[in-house]
Amino acid sequence: MSFVSLNNVFLQPVLLDITYPIKLSILRLDLIDEYISGNKWFKLKYNIAQAQEQHKKTILTFGGAYSNHIAATARACMIYGFNSIGVIRGEPCNNHTLKKAQEHGMKFIFVPRTLYRHKEQLMLWLANQIDLNATYIVPEGGANLLGVKGSKEIIDLITEPFDYIAVACGTGTTLAGICSALHNEQKALGFPALKGGSFLQAEVLKLCNYNTFNNFELIHDYHFGGYAKYTPELIHFIHDFYEKHKIKLDFIYTAKMMYGLFDKITNRYFPENTHIIAIHSGGLQGNQGIGL
Repeated sequence: MSFVSLNNVFLQPVLLDITYPIKLSILRLDLIDEYISGNKWFKLKYNIAQAQEQHKKTILTFGGAYSNHIAATARACMIYGFNSIGVIRGEPCNNHTLKKAQEHGMKFIFVPRTLYRHKEQLMLWLANQIDLNATYIVPEGGANLLGVKGSKEIIDLITEPFDYIAVACGTGTTLAGICSALHNEQKALGFPALKGGSFLQAEVLKLCNYNTFNNFELIHDYHFGGYAKYTPELIHFIHDFYEKHKIKLDFIYTAKMMYGLFDKITNRYFPENTHIIAIHSGGLQGNQGIGL
């Protein structure tokens, strides 16, 4: 049921300016599609298939105003013939992400942050606005077992042996899928893009059906102030990284992960002769919202 092509995905080596042997490669999932790029396609594909099986006409999902998941869902629904509704956290706005989602046919319901935080109350409120029984609901960030199932398939695209795999985290869904697919000697590193992301430890285990995984670690030191926050230092890193490696990074997720990886490598966090895979999870459309 896929319209996207994974033929463009490849491992791109990154030249490191260090004096000890470490290999870093980037899995270029950003090349899948402009909007359904990176991990977004993997989290959506089985949800879309189930919506088709249930003969739903509308897909409803949730996210913030800068959500790559919102943008990806809108485009996927347009392609597969679904109506789409985005329940957006916070006050109405018209940034680049939401403008593109709207161009792809998504209708928005803006919800106050206090209500958005209380999911049960939110669903009761939404039930008075639309017919939820006629919609297929995808959780924020595609954070359900079908999203995990799709994310497991990312590992199948890696054709070289590796020791660590790094991924930026929003809901932890992609990290959960990756953890479920690793070999015993491999380890995943999750870089939360939001401040106070310690709750993701429990979320990842929940998404893994509470299987006991000790093959992942969350690294919380590189959120740069929180979700969709950035500093001049991060922006400089994005420009410098592109100049040196000709790879664009998004300021919400992948730039923070790569900054953290470079910092960890510089400080000899990894043993010598380690091969690290960094997942480029796409989301580059978000950069246009801040003029990058």
